[in-house]
Amino acid sequence: MATLVWSCRGHRLDLARRPLVMGILNVTPDSFSDGARFLDPAAAVAHGLKLAADGADILDVGGESTRPGSQPVPPEEELRRVLPVVAELSKRTAALISVDTTKAEVARHCLAAGAAIVNDVTGLRGDPDMPAVAAESGAGVVVMHMQGTPATMQHDPHYADVVGEVAAFLQERLHALAAAGISPEAVCLDPGIGFGKALDHNLELLANLGALRRLGRPVCLGVSRKRFLGTVCGRELRDRDPGSLAVACFAAARGEAHVLRVHDVAPARDAALLLEAIDKHRR
Repeated sequence: MATLVWSCRGHRLDLARRPLVMGILNVTPDSFSDGARFLDPAAAVAHGLKLAADGADILDVGGESTRPGSQPVPPEEELRRVLPVVAELSKRTAALISVDTTKAEVARHCLAAGAAIVNDVTGLRGDPDMPAVAAESGAGVVVMHMQGTPATMQHDPHYADVVGEVAAFLQERLHALAAAGISPEAVCLDPGIGFGKALDHNLELLANLGALRRLGRPVCLGVSRKRFLGTVCGRELRDRDPGSLAVACFAAARGEAHVLRVHDVAPARDAALLLEAIDKHRR
């Protein structure tokens, strides 16, 4: 695995030893996998603490679904959902808190409440104020590629060269964010599996994640329970965790995924520890 450091508000995360595990905490009524399960703040906090106890290094709290066809919610509603959860978890766990949002206002309040990372599916393009918020706070950022918007992204996605186009987009974002005052050390890249990609696009990206190595930044991989797993394996949503883990291990073992964004934390944590233990004995 490449020697990489991810800087997140004073925390310097060493990604050389093993992949980190980012636990997904959706505080939404309509997320594709667990919508409405953790809409109550107390239930969300309890689940976040369980994810941390299961070994999550990062808790990614989101208050707006980005499933295909989803619609945006007003910032005040998103804040109502996520802010109490972020504030409470930041006091009660050593896991770093990430806020999954495209809105600078939501990011600003959550960072003030203790979050250390902003995970933005628009690559910090959706809100013109987002780069400044991230730069001023020193937050770590996850910069994702997406063709279209969550509402439109699966309407006939098309590429001439999906690997080249995603890599070029992420490289452009690195340059643009550096110009906005965000250190490259603060940036983690996400190829956006399932975000404006058809089945073959997803598989081609996964097979060629090494193309992102030249960008010199860690890669966050989010494949957990996504539709392409069901298509390949013939599994319904509730039965996709084994496939999710297989893909995450495939990428992590090749040194091409450094942060694994998952719903089911404990198996991913075990896999990360085993990869580290095995790698120590490499000749």
